[in-house]
Amino acid sequence: MNDSAPRLPASPPRLVILIALLLGGCAKRDDGNDRSSADAAERAPARSGVVHPPAPGFELRDVTAESGLSVRMVSGDRPAREILEVNGGGLALFDYDDDGHLDLFIANGATVPAPEDGPGSRLFRNLGGLRFEDVTGPSGLVHTRWSFGAATADVDADGREDVFVCCYGPNALFRQHAPGRFIESAAESGVNDPRWATSAAFGDLDLDGLLDLYVVNYLVFDHERPPPRARYKEQTVMGGPHGLTAEHDVLYRNEGDGRFRDVTADAGCLPPRPAYGLGAVILDFDGDGRPDIFVGNDSMANFLFRNEGEWRFRDIGVASGIASNFDGNDQATMGIAIGDVTGNGRPDVFTTNFSSDTNTLHVNLPEGFFEDQTRRWGLGQISHPFLGWSAAFVDLDLDGAEDLVSFNGHVYPEAKRETMDSEYEQPPLVFRREARRFVRVESGDPESWLRRPGRDRVAVFADLDGNGAIDIVVGELNAPVRLLAGPTPHGDRRWLVVSLDDGRNPGNRRALGATVTLSSGDERQTRWIFGGGFQSSGPPAAHFGIPASWSGAALRIRWPDGAITGRDLSGDDFSRRLHVTR
Repeated sequence: MNDSAPRLPASPPRLVILIALLLGGCAKRDDGNDRSSADAAERAPARSGVVHPPAPGFELRDVTAESGLSVRMVSGDRPAREILEVNGGGLALFDYDDDGHLDLFIANGATVPAPEDGPGSRLFRNLGGLRFEDVTGPSGLVHTRWSFGAATADVDADGREDVFVCCYGPNALFRQHAPGRFIESAAESGVNDPRWATSAAFGDLDLDGLLDLYVVNYLVFDHERPPPRARYKEQTVMGGPHGLTAEHDVLYRNEGDGRFRDVTADAGCLPPRPAYGLGAVILDFDGDGRPDIFVGNDSMANFLFRNEGEWRFRDIGVASGIASNFDGNDQATMGIAIGDVTGNGRPDVFTTNFSSDTNTLHVNLPEGFFEDQTRRWGLGQISHPFLGWSAAFVDLDLDGAEDLVSFNGHVYPEAKRETMDSEYEQPPLVFRREARRFVRVESGDPESWLRRPGRDRVAVFADLDGNGAIDIVVGELNAPVRLLAGPTPHGDRRWLVVSLDDGRNPGNRRALGATVTLSSGDERQTRWIFGGGFQSSGPPAAHFGIPASWSGAALRIRWPDGAITGRDLSGDDFSRRLHVTR
């Protein structure tokens, strides 16, 4: 199959705006672009309405107490008074000891008076059965600086996973120098940038077999001289980000042996105007075989750095349509979720945003453009009262169609419905995929995780106990980390988890950048193995729910170097973990 897409020509800004108006202004098209018809469709009641009680697969339960994950995510004081305190920490799922179980790293924060002396980040070993053991001390992964995002990769191609931590202050890189033993080596590796970093993503940008690194920076903040208070909707609130100095991000080339070189300017990833960066994803968005970089920015246009080869990138965020929403407005992008909602095999992008705005679904069109189809899919008006953070497309009910989950919570402790049209503590938004719509799932049970209001920030999604159901680890601002267990599949709820081992590429053994496709007849599901997101790092695995109608399937893997392998699966191959090597 030819996955390539036409290149976008360089266009002057006025021509780009005209093209965007022409594309977005055509009335009564069948693809849902017409604004009035999309709004009407969203206001119309869904076929099934709200689900009471949740359909099978959505009844996750809180098992934190018995899991051993006894850690509180600290981020300043409560209530928060400075912008440094509102993002929370980070989560990363990775198999650090190579025993087949996903372990959990928690990047923890500190307080404004003592940003170097927090309670410390933690590493938990997965013992199986949703039980975890704190191995921070024995592992040497001890770190007390105020931390935000976390990303994992084998940076030195020694077969062991390493951990990069985004910090307020110099970033940290913990290289696993011996099985289960880490040592901090950011300065030696050249990645100890002292600016405030929020998120990071690994990917093999030049396809040389070594994992490169993109680090997202936020803004200049002096904890000893914080900015003055500001006004929002006639309320006095913390200052920032508006009025504060944004920071440029950093692109690092992996030079081998765990050493990195800053190539940001030479590679074309230094835009004229820096942005308040919060998240990034490294993924081949246009199907040309080269990984690109999408960056979600707070209150500013998003970036999409297209990889043009030979370490040259060009920001096509505006030209491609993904920089802003349908109206051309910049948004406050926090969470980033990647999925294929249209089934065309191209990665679509869902982003969470500030309250009194909508979350946004940008559909990846074959022509090489992204189109805001938020309203068409039922995801617009419903998100107005919510301020979203981490999000993911995951098939909770294992019906073969990915559902959508986002975790929420306001940045302003002063937030109330009467004054800001939004509450400070908010429940998650969970949507079930029904045909070409997303329908919110709610519960009549007051104890359900679907109704729990919180100050949630980060989340990672994976099958942690091997039963096929998606489990979720949630990090809440100044609260204990939670573990939500998915119900064990039963009846005709079948699944497949595919993990990759690229034996031909020891520097990228987990195959970051691979595309995994599962198809039966005309039906197709696509997953991507990618690095990045909002302050967290998910597992390098593809999780599929299997429709009841499928008696078998064709598995197709496009490896990071472009090679394609595949195999035919029968019904006996479902409901298990499949480890594919080459």
